[in-house]
Amino acid sequence: MESDSGALNFRKDWVVQKYGGTSIGKFPNEIANIICSEVKRNRLAVVCSARSSGIKAEGTTTKLLKAAAEAAKSNPPAYKSIVTSILDDHIQAAIPNLRSPNLLANLTVEFERETRDLMKYLTAADTLGEVSPRTLDIIISKGEILSCYFIASLLQDRGLDAYVIDLSSIRTVEAPTGDINQGFYEDYAEALRPVFLESGNRIPVVTGFFGPVPGGLLSHVGRGYTDLCAALVAISLGASELQILKEVEGIYSADPRKVPTARLLSTITPSEAAELTFYGSEVIHPFTMEQVIRESIPIRIRNVTNPSGTGTTILPDSLDASASKNITSARLPTPPAFRSRKSGISGTLTNRAKRPTAVTVKNRILVINLRSNKRTSSRGFLERTFAILDKWRLSVDLIASSEVNVSLAFYCHRELVRGDGERRHIVDIDLRGAVDEMARLGAVELVDEMAIVSLVGQEMKNMVGISGAMLSVLGKHNINIEMISQGASEINISCVVDQRDADRAMSIIHTNLFTFLE
Repeated sequence: MESDSGALNFRKDWVVQKYGGTSIGKFPNEIANIICSEVKRNRLAVVCSARSSGIKAEGTTTKLLKAAAEAAKSNPPAYKSIVTSILDDHIQAAIPNLRSPNLLANLTVEFERETRDLMKYLTAADTLGEVSPRTLDIIISKGEILSCYFIASLLQDRGLDAYVIDLSSIRTVEAPTGDINQGFYEDYAEALRPVFLESGNRIPVVTGFFGPVPGGLLSHVGRGYTDLCAALVAISLGASELQILKEVEGIYSADPRKVPTARLLSTITPSEAAELTFYGSEVIHPFTMEQVIRESIPIRIRNVTNPSGTGTTILPDSLDASASKNITSARLPTPPAFRSRKSGISGTLTNRAKRPTAVTVKNRILVINLRSNKRTSSRGFLERTFAILDKWRLSVDLIASSEVNVSLAFYCHRELVRGDGERRHIVDIDLRGAVDEMARLGAVELVDEMAIVSLVGQEMKNMVGISGAMLSVLGKHNINIEMISQGASEINISCVVDQRDADRAMSIIHTNLFTFLE
C-alpha cells in the first residue's frame, strides 16, 4: 500500500472533510449520511472540532477553558461541575442518535475515561495554582477527542469501519528553538504519513487538535486550530480536496442575511478568501488556507444541511502540483518580486472581470488619528508610532498616512472604551498606554463605534475607476467616510464608516457595483 517514494497509494483519491463543533452538535445524523455517501467515491479522512450545542459560548472548548481557569484559581467545585456537565452533555447527545446498545455502552465508557483523564490534569493544575501552555493544550484537546468518539460511533452504527486517531498524543515533531514556523508544520505533515498508513480501508476520524506545541496552540493559531489540523492531514495524505463543512452554502458576494441580492460564488482565489476572512467574512483561517494552497490542494466550502450543493471552491492560482512542491520559500527568504503595471484599458473585455468579487463589513472598529507636533522628521514620526503599537501589542487593521498624520483602524477584540458622550473613556490598559505615548508625538483623536467596509476582487487592479465608483456611490447616499485605504495587493479597497451605516453601505455598494454593473 506504500509506494517506493513513501507516499500513500490507494485506488481512490483521498478527500479530507472537516466538521465544525456546531454542525456536530446540531446535525450529527446529517454528517453521518454525508460520510456514508462520500466513501462510495473517495478514500475519506474526517477531522472533528469539539462539539457545541449551537452557541459558541456554551461549546465544549469554551467550557474547558473555563474549567482550566477555575483550576488555576484552586476552585475544585467549579471545575468538577464543568467536567460533569461536559460528560452529561455528550452522553445525552449520543442516546437518541445510536441504535446499538453495545455501541452506546462502549461510547459511554470512552467518554468516562477521557473525562477522568481530564480531571487528573485539572487537579494537577489546581495543586500548582497555574495552568501551563502545555497543560492548557492537553485540557482543550479533550473536546476534540470526545467529539471524534461520538462521530466514529455514529459511523459504526451505520456499518462503516471507522476508528479514532488521537493526534493530541502523537508527539512526532518538536520545534528545536521553541519557534513555530513553516518548517515545523511541513515536518509535522510529513510525520503524520505513517499514522494514516495503518488505516487500511478503514475511515480515520481524526481529532482537530494535533498535540501540544511550544508556547501553546491557542497562542500561535487561536481558535481556528481545527482548520489548520485538517490542512495538515490533507497535506500528509496528498488529498485531492479539503472540504470544510459549515452551515452555509458557501461564500457569497455579500452577507445574504443583509443583502438579498447576494449571490453564491462558485470559485474564488486564495488571495480573495484571505482578504474576505480578515475583513469580516468567516471563511477559513488564512494561515490554514496557505498550507493547503501551497500544495495545490483545492478547498471547498460546503453546507452540511445541503450536501448536494456545489458550495464554493478556493482554487490555487496554479494546479501544477509538481511545480508547487518545488517551492522552497517556506524555509528560505523570498527575493523581492517586481510586477509590471498594465493599463486597465488594454486587453480584451472577455479577459477582464465586469465586477468585483465581494463586499464585506467588519464592525467594532476604533480609529486613532495622530497628527505630528512636527518636532521630529516624518521618518522618525512613523517609526516611533509603530514602535509604540508594537510595545503595547496593538494590531492594526487599516493604515492611512501622510508626512505628519497617520490614521490607524483597530478591531476591538475586547472592550477598549466605555461610557457615553463626555464620560467616554479608555478602559483597556494597552490602549491607554499607547495613547499616552502617542500624545508625546502629537495630537491624538479617538473615534469609536466604526466599521470597515471592504470591496474585494482579484481583477480590481485592472478595473479602471472602481475606487472612484465605490466612494462616489457612498457619497451620493450620504454615507460619510472617515478614512480610506488600499492594500498593496490591489485586490482590496477599504473605507471606514460609522458602524450604524455599515450594513446600508454594504447593500448600496452591492446594488450599484454588483447587481446593476454591466
